[in-house]
Amino acid sequence: MNIPSNITTLIAGIILTLASLWYGKNHGLMPVAASEDASQVDNIFRLMMTVATGLFILVQGVLIVSIFKFRRQKDDQTDGPPIEGNIPLEILWTAIPAVLVLIISIYSFEVYNAMGGLDPMASHDHSNMAHMREDKSSAPQNLIAFNPGKGAIALGLGATPGKEGEAPDLTVNVLGLQYAWIFNYPDLGIGGGDIHVPVGKQVQLNISAADVIHSFWLPEFRIKQDAIPGRNTVLTFTPNKVGEYPIVCAELCGSYHGGMVSKLYVHSAEDYQAWLQSQQIASTANLEEAIAVNPAQLSESEFLAPYAAEIGIDSQTIQHIH
Repeated sequence: MNIPSNITTLIAGIILTLASLWYGKNHGLMPVAASEDASQVDNIFRLMMTVATGLFILVQGVLIVSIFKFRRQKDDQTDGPPIEGNIPLEILWTAIPAVLVLIISIYSFEVYNAMGGLDPMASHDHSNMAHMREDKSSAPQNLIAFNPGKGAIALGLGATPGKEGEAPDLTVNVLGLQYAWIFNYPDLGIGGGDIHVPVGKQVQLNISAADVIHSFWLPEFRIKQDAIPGRNTVLTFTPNKVGEYPIVCAELCGSYHGGMVSKLYVHSAEDYQAWLQSQQIASTANLEEAIAVNPAQLSESEFLAPYAAEIGIDSQTIQHIH
């Protein structure tokens, strides 16, 4: 029994669509999503994988069918038909990719905007950001993500729509240099080689570079931003999953580029407060309570005080040391 070609095409189209949709949602190629923005980026990737899978199966399917259906028959030495072009087919295979690219572009732009990519504050120096957030009238009004006064396009991800002008819950200054990341919490007076943030709170990273271009990449958060010498960039995100996540330099920055890795720790509210308390104790100037201090910040008398009894120096002698 011969099945009509239109029914065969319909069945093949249904199978192709179902297979593409299934693989687009179950490809397993992305790491865990650890921020609110990550799920939006994943949705774009799922759409692209669905379209790519459908096109791959369609093209490869046509090739395989053509191999068997239009193969040269035995003892057939004649030439094939002189086909020079097919205008409807050329219009079709031009229009379909154009429509797909347009849809993905519009969708990507909406997600980029939702992630804060069009926040004008991202184009200002960090030292001026606090003033700009307080005085909204000084922000550029005619162009989004562009500061006509400086002639500088905004770099990074700022506040999401509706939250422009709101101060982040936590600010961390990020410095990239060969071959390490250095993190400083300006509002807390602490720093280190890792980032610790509370879950569910908006975090703003002020990123800069000391030598060459680096790239601050958080794969689980689906965000990446270049650290550029002489130029400040911003990344704003909200973590939603407690855990330990790698920080990677995604820009070739020298011989030991591969070793430029660090960690970002997302804590529960209680664990974050415990970590914060431990860091504040460690950075105190009281040596009796401190776990670790920076001796460069101490006077000579403060530095020698813990060793006075051991080397036989009394307190009066220490007070005379400048």
